Amino acid sequence: MKLVVEADGGSRGNPGPAGYGALVRDALTGEVLAEVAESIGMATNNVAEYRGLIAGLTAAAGIDPSARVEVRMDSKLVVEQMSGRWKIKHPDMIPLALRAREVAEGLGSVSYGWIPRNRNAHADRLANEAMDAAARGEQWTRTVEEPPQEEAPGPPPVSSTPTRTVLLRHGETPLSTEKRFAGTNDVPLTTAGLAQARAAALALKDRGLEAIVSSPLSRCRDTAAEVAAVTGLDVRIEDGFREAAFGDWEGLTFAEAGKGWPAEMKAWLADPEAAPPGGESFAQVSRRVRTALDKLKVRNRQQTVLVVSHVTPIKLLVKDALGAPMKALYRMHLDVASLTTIDWYADGPASLRSFNDAHHLEH
Repeated sequence: MKLVVEADGGSRGNPGPAGYGALVRDALTGEVLAEVAESIGMATNNVAEYRGLIAGLTAAAGIDPSARVEVRMDSKLVVEQMSGRWKIKHPDMIPLALRAREVAEGLGSVSYGWIPRNRNAHADRLANEAMDAAARGEQWTRTVEEPPQEEAPGPPPVSSTPTRTVLLRHGETPLSTEKRFAGTNDVPLTTAGLAQARAAALALKDRGLEAIVSSPLSRCRDTAAEVAAVTGLDVRIEDGFREAAFGDWEGLTFAEAGKGWPAEMKAWLADPEAAPPGGESFAQVSRRVRTALDKLKVRNRQQTVLVVSHVTPIKLLVKDALGAPMKALYRMHLDVASLTTIDWYADGPASLRSFNDAHHLEH
């Protein structure tokens, strides 16, 4: 389920009588599913904005804990800090940001976007009602959850034809043999890697593929080309399925990166919003991979699609299919040229059918 959270907060005086307002919409229909607002006494604008965000995320989690949530706020500060682009320096903001991230981690995914104030009118109205109550010295709370319409039909059983993604990791490269961060470095396949791609292609020849999608990086394009050669299918390039950018760690081993950037490595392993220096965080990669998957499910509805990609995007898709936390990425091993299959149902959960299948590489 896709949800939109609109949140706002403010104070009269900064600090002054403060309050927040938030609402949750169905992303497809625009229907308001929940509203929440509260007067919070004397506080600053930023504290009220964060309180509104937390309330909105909590309301979204109450509707569907596995939902993909898009947060829209007119607070540039909160949006940039929660997106990981701005540091959180004020001591009053740190615990609020941590709480917001904790709630967000319990959801399927959360993205943040800034909107102008005139497009945040509903949340702004709720926040002003809360501020009015705070100015009167009242403790005031508004919580509204819209009940489902009785005449609305229930969801169909999970029996529809799924969109099946067969996820193929590219073949061996010079960096993969030495277990080095490859990321967006456009490294080629080795001779062995090309042979692995051909073996995977033969294994996929009779799997009923109807489309091929590939990361733009050459190690994936060359792998995809081998499958295209035996199936007669064209290869469509999808930038969202490229590997994570590892920044200054590109070309280094895990040990080398940890030695050169110990604090950054520790943060990266602990926080999905933390990124390698000059690179992408797992949270950022997750958002673009989800977008790429959504596009695929619309374009190739109920088809069997080969996606040739990399370790991080494939693990993220497996994580999403299982409803697992981000830390599950560290518990998965994915071989080069291995196959992983996921069924994505439009009316129910995803189903992981196979993982890291490399039987075609056995000699």
